[in-house]
Amino acid sequence: MFSGFRDFILRGNVVELAVAVVIGVAFGAVITSFVTDVLTPLLGLVGLPNFETLSVTIGDAEVRYGLFLNALIAFLLIALAIYLFVVKPVNALEQRRQGTDDAPTTKTCTECASEIPLVARRCPMCAQPQVAG
Repeated sequence: MFSGFRDFILRGNVVELAVAVVIGVAFGAVITSFVTDVLTPLLGLVGLPNFETLSVTIGDAEVRYGLFLNALIAFLLIALAIYLFVVKPVNALEQRRQGTDDAPTTKTCTECASEIPLVARRCPMCAQPQVAG
């Protein structure tokens, strides 16, 4: 009865997904704390106030648009923090890991102007001998 459930739980994808969710929640808490406790207070230095108390009353309804503005600013700061401290370093690390393959791998045949491999000694299109390099 439970063997199918056991097989499902012990699949690699389910365990990996569970670990990813736990790490994601913990990472989200760290980023939220960084934005709330470090970046948001620094906004006061540049003259950006806390919008928490801003509201307007329409009839019996109180529209607290200040809370929305705070949430919007927090979202933008979280996105900026993730980009600066996660995305850019990971992209740079990945680019460094893959190596810089910016060096050309082809050259142009001096006779027929076709693209040929850089290491070719003779053009495959016109059979013209090529200078090394």
